Amino acid sequence: MKTQTYPPLPNRREFLKNSGKAVAGAALVGAITTRGYAAEHNTIKIALVGCGGRGSGAAANALSTAGPTKLWTMADVFENRLASSHQSLSDQFPKQVDAPPERRFVGFDAFRKAIDTLDKGDVVLLTTPPAFRPIHFEYAAEKGVNVFMEKSFAVDAPGIRRVLRAGELAQQKNLKVATGLMSRHYKPLEAAVERIHQGAIGDVITAWAYRMHGPVGLGPRAPGTSDLAFQIANYSCFTWLNGSFIVDWLIHNLDVCCWVKNGWPVSVQGMGGRQVRREPDQLFDHYEAEYTFTDGTRLLAQGRHMTGCWDFFGDVIHGAKGSAILGEGIPNPRLFKGHQQTSENLIWQYHGPPCNHYQTEHDLLLDAIRNDKPYNEVKRSAHSCLVGIMGRMAVESGKKITWDEALESNLELAPGLDHFTLDSKPPVEPDAAGQYPIAMPGQLPLA
Repeated sequence: MKTQTYPPLPNRREFLKNSGKAVAGAALVGAITTRGYAAEHNTIKIALVGCGGRGSGAAANALSTAGPTKLWTMADVFENRLASSHQSLSDQFPKQVDAPPERRFVGFDAFRKAIDTLDKGDVVLLTTPPAFRPIHFEYAAEKGVNVFMEKSFAVDAPGIRRVLRAGELAQQKNLKVATGLMSRHYKPLEAAVERIHQGAIGDVITAWAYRMHGPVGLGPRAPGTSDLAFQIANYSCFTWLNGSFIVDWLIHNLDVCCWVKNGWPVSVQGMGGRQVRREPDQLFDHYEAEYTFTDGTRLLAQGRHMTGCWDFFGDVIHGAKGSAILGEGIPNPRLFKGHQQTSENLIWQYHGPPCNHYQTEHDLLLDAIRNDKPYNEVKRSAHSCLVGIMGRMAVESGKKITWDEALESNLELAPGLDHFTLDSKPPVEPDAAGQYPIAMPGQLPLA
């Protein structure tokens, strides 16, 4: 069967370029007139913590929701990135960006200063590299502000436990918390998963999660840049910052497979390494993790970023009487009878209105804030992140890892991160040849 490819859905950077052309606020018109949980004046103030492409896109989504919103404050470790984001968002939303210099903060403690300017009913967007997510989310929950936090949510088990505790605190305070696993709000995918749960392809036997594409780039190091700043600017290439490729890049489709299975794996084993990559960083260029669920069925996750190889981004599901192609990277999910996924075997595909799930997740959050609806996605999202973390632990150590072992692990990839400044030494440093430490399966402790 010839493999059919599909164009990728727009990412946050692409949405940032186009969001000014079509504001999606009409989706929730009823929210405009309801004060609900929002502040007395009905304007929700937004703090953006992390001003890269991912954060700027999230801010554009939040500013495009129904009802009055205002970008009130911004924070980032890098001043030039904050300035670029502020200019871009000001151009798109000139009447909604109200973040003067005195409310634009730079540095490792900038997130605290930004969150401190918010009031009850306001929201902070947490979009820095994943290593900082537990720290920032915990502070936001303590301060009593609503939260959108981008994936991934931690890089190690201590971070996951911290996120879970902060999520419980947010629940107690009736805070609204959305997470960046936007596939859960993609209407075509929601419809496909619902049909699978209703038995359309029979009991699910295997699930395959793929992220296969070209290499992840390592940016140049500008003269005078500290090693810590260089690593943060290239966070996708350093395990302590992004948790590895299998955590931060494969998380969407791991989450979708667990959603389809309606449960979490109990163990995982896997393999991976660096076969062609020569960049001086920590990144494996291929991963394969085999997860087992309580019923003995399997989830196979494959991640690869190499030039000239087979590329595919999505999930393939096999049931007792049929199969499915769906997940992040598959804009047109489809169900089939049998396991030959050909047009003549097609039994279902989505025919409803289009859906921009990047926008929908913010529409839902802001609507919940305005109308005081229960909204807390923390536990599910933290568990999805743990699936990635335990996969990375297995792949990089060469060991079989159980869910409980992963969750109870005390290994921190960046000890003392709460107290870092730009003058701090990073958790990993290059050797005399300029190469950073790389996990060696079978030779190192659980990574």
